[in-house]
Amino acid sequence: MTRYSKQTRILVAVDCIIFGFDGQEMNLLLIKRGLEPEKGNWSLMGGFVQPGESFENGAARVLKKLTGLGDVYMEQLFAFGDPQRDPMERTVSIAYFSLIDIHQYEKQISHDYHAEWFPIKKIPALVFDHLAMIELAKEKLRYKAALHPILFELLPEKFTLPQLQSLYEGIYDAEMDKRNFSRKVLSTGLLIKQKDKEKESSKRGAFYYKLDKRKYLTKFNAFLNFIPNPHNLK
Repeated sequence: MTRYSKQTRILVAVDCIIFGFDGQEMNLLLIKRGLEPEKGNWSLMGGFVQPGESFENGAARVLKKLTGLGDVYMEQLFAFGDPQRDPMERTVSIAYFSLIDIHQYEKQISHDYHAEWFPIKKIPALVFDHLAMIELAKEKLRYKAALHPILFELLPEKFTLPQLQSLYEGIYDAEMDKRNFSRKVLSTGLLIKQKDKEKESSKRGAFYYKLDKRKYLTKFNAFLNFIPNPHNLK
């Protein structure tokens, strides 16, 4: 097979930024890196793209290897290509971010990689440029969550409005007015109120809601302008 002459090879990797919500705060799934350089340090889950494999398939393979998941929200974020980002060899990384419900899949997380959930405000030191990847993913998630209801991917089948508000406050690192939040989220018509309540958090309890998946798919823009001026939020 004919190849381009006088060209230096560049490795291509994928890194997965896996966000999860535990009912109270946002978390990030990290692993202990298993090879040099930086072996044993905290890292995003990643791997090299294999011959004949697309970036998307490579990211899906890496995600499934760690979590056992094959059908989760996953979106390409950015290509990180600083020539010095990997001291071992010139490597370009295509970063993806995923959203999962921690409680639904916590038993499937592979322990082979020493995987551990960290609160998003307490992330340890990471290898290479992985912190920059996470910060960009947070920025992208804040913007998208203001336009579309993608954060429901992080919630269990049944959830309360206080849980939903905690999720949004965690994403935007800002407190939101309880009544105003409830009014706006219910006005979207995407939630179905249940008869039962969650009573562990308070004596009165909070009603559970479910996402109307049919409306979620047909009215994906219902959250348009749900969060005003997303660029101005932290």
